Amino acid sequence: MINSKANCRPLRPARQSFFTRLANALELRRQRSALRDLDDKMLDDLGLTRSQVETEARRPVWDAPANWLK
Repeated sequence: MINSKANCRPLRPARQSFFTRLANALELRRQRSALRDLDDKMLDDLGLTRSQVETEARRPVWDAPANWLK
């Protein structure tokens, strides 16, 4: 029997290309802008306040949680 653990290395996440990172940043900006455009009724349905949305919309594109960048 072959010891498979001895032959395995932990996988490292592949680095994203510049164009992939740029596309992700532009998409994040578009999503934050769309969130800002929702009316107060829609925000209430999502459980968000206008203040929370404005705070999120003002964040720079490089300020995204790590789990969003996977």
